[in-house]
Amino acid sequence: MSNIYDRLKSLGIELPPVAAPAAAYVPFVQTGNLVFLSGHIAKKDGKPWVGQLGKNVDTATGKLAARAVAIDLLGTLHAAVGDLNRVTRIVKLMSLVNSTGDFTEQHLVTNGCSELLAEIFGDKGTHARAAYGVAQVPLGACVEIDMIAEVSAA
Repeated sequence: MSNIYDRLKSLGIELPPVAAPAAAYVPFVQTGNLVFLSGHIAKKDGKPWVGQLGKNVDTATGKLAARAVAIDLLGTLHAAVGDLNRVTRIVKLMSLVNSTGDFTEQHLVTNGCSELLAEIFGDKGTHARAAYGVAQVPLGACVEIDMIAEVSAA
């Protein structure tokens, strides 16, 4: 399948609408061929997916939360560029994992997002990234991820 939307459909993924910003920022900014997506927190059933890795959320659940963030990021990217087939590269992710001081698997949690992007975009979905453990994420969410993507001209 060469069409990104066919891949999404085969995975049972429906893109959500862009969430309204919770503070003084915009969901995305495009400059040239780069699209910068603001941080998206993990949501479950439309509400913040709260918890702390190493305390009351395990790595496997955190990975599912990061996968959910990837889907929300794709919804925003679609709104930003109009057609995900224009994506020439997912450039970078930054992942903030709400975790205890002794939790050390932030990279494995973030794989939930990275692996889905690679599954959808193939080689264009592989990216640079950083995964940080932080003391808290807005609204108590367990994961927040932002993304930079490169797109072709419209």
